[in-house]
Amino acid sequence: MSLPSIDLLVFTFYLLGIIAFGASFYFRKRNSLDYTTGSGKLPAWALGMSIFATYLSSISFLALPGNAYSGNWNAFVFSLSIPIAAVFAVFVFVPLYRKLQSPSAYAYFEARFGLWARIYASICYLLTQMARMGAILYLLALPMHLMLGWSITHIIWITGLGVLLYATLGGLEAVVWTDAIQGILLILGALACLVFILLELPGGLGQFWSEGMTLEKFSLGSFQWSWTESTFWLVLIYGLFINLQNFGVDQSYIQRYLGAKDIPSAQRSTALGSLLYIPVSLLFFMIGTALFVYYQHFPDRIPQDLATEGDKVFPYFIIHALPDGITGLLIAGIFAAGMSTLSTSINSSATVILEDHVKKYLRPGLTEKESMSVLYWSSGSMGFLSILVAVGFRGVESALDAWWALASIFSGGLLGLLFLGLISPKLSKIPAILGVISGLMVIAWVSLAEFFPQLALPLIHKNWAIVLGTMAIIITGFLAGILMSTKSTRYLSD
Repeated sequence: MSLPSIDLLVFTFYLLGIIAFGASFYFRKRNSLDYTTGSGKLPAWALGMSIFATYLSSISFLALPGNAYSGNWNAFVFSLSIPIAAVFAVFVFVPLYRKLQSPSAYAYFEARFGLWARIYASICYLLTQMARMGAILYLLALPMHLMLGWSITHIIWITGLGVLLYATLGGLEAVVWTDAIQGILLILGALACLVFILLELPGGLGQFWSEGMTLEKFSLGSFQWSWTESTFWLVLIYGLFINLQNFGVDQSYIQRYLGAKDIPSAQRSTALGSLLYIPVSLLFFMIGTALFVYYQHFPDRIPQDLATEGDKVFPYFIIHALPDGITGLLIAGIFAAGMSTLSTSINSSATVILEDHVKKYLRPGLTEKESMSVLYWSSGSMGFLSILVAVGFRGVESALDAWWALASIFSGGLLGLLFLGLISPKLSKIPAILGVISGLMVIAWVSLAEFFPQLALPLIHKNWAIVLGTMAIIITGFLAGILMSTKSTRYLSD
């Protein structure tokens, strides 16, 4: 289908405007520190909006309303875990990484366990980001294909090249300021959508609330314990570990800690970005439930075969029900969600390539000009590879399931390694390596057991992978450290 001219104008103006604005940072005189951290001059509110925009990808923009439409608010429990993780981020992670004085998060792993840990952690991060960017590009293209009728491959290339251009040229400053704009656009678009749905309901907000309560659409899930079902407790624990991983070992977030002028500013931006996600995610769950109530009263306004597919209902509503202009704003919002996440991953990946690989052992004596060249080439290469990965996802039966499996494996248990270093400050590298191996085995079991039925491994919910993998690393590494320390003491006494 073709968009009305005003919607196409809104969308085109946004897309070209954000690319031009981000690319304009290229013309400022900068060095590699400006490119990777903004030299610690970025305002806390903009960094906070950037953290928020990184949280809310295009997957969330469409998946959260889809979850609420098809089921209940069980997935919202993920957001309820954020304040606990944010406390760790503000009082533990921000001071830790600010004191390191390194653009790379993984300098900590080298200081704690040696160069092997830094190389291992940084490679895990790069693999994760490549898979993440590919999945986001592909999953963004799917609804846009349904909404606009454009080719999936064309959408992937247009979006990917647009983000690649301004993220490569503009560096962290471009990423943060475009994220701030896109974060505001996301919120405004979602608010406009919810208000429109509630105004269309005969009983307005009261009807939304009463019917949602009657149908148990606001349920947070079962409070019973289960290893196989998505209960309240599973989502809460899973959310806590994922958020700790984001704040504790994800270069994308840690670069923003370094972008602020001092520790208090970095703490404020982290608190703002993380806590803002809670009401905004609530807003998307409200949209999903409101859509369910809306189509219960107006079933003739949606094809019946589509009404049962939650992830497709919101895109359909955006195209067919919203007024002209608002439709263009929402489509721009979906692109904004995807672009903000992609630009962050491109910039942080380039930083890791420069700091953890090129400068560390490939070309230690780089000049400033050479460092900038590496950053430009690394950004462009990671962006281009993500496009190829996204195109490759077209042959996968479920891109989202594939991304979840890859993310669990590629994360490599880095959260467990981080906490092992924090709670055991004298631990040597051998116990740490043993811990990582045990954690990877557990992660592989939880993530991949269903693909190897001949092994007859017990199947549990995949969200337990990061939880059990992290705990395996901490426990194994800690116990191995005690045993090795005991043996060493006995040997010396003998």
